[in-house]
Amino acid sequence: MINSIRTAIHKRTAYNRTVRELKSLPTDLAIEDLGIVTYDADRIAYKAVYGR
Repeated sequence: MINSIRTAIHKRTAYNRTVRELKSLPTDLAIEDLGIVTYDADRIAYKAVYGR
């Protein structure tokens, strides 16, 4: 049980960090170079961390 809680905390931390980093990208870099829009940061981060 402790391992599952620890795993959940690590995943949530990774999710929050990924969202923060994606939202901080300059718009031109995100769109032109990466092909993403920063308002999709939540969805992209969720898929990257949780794989769904």
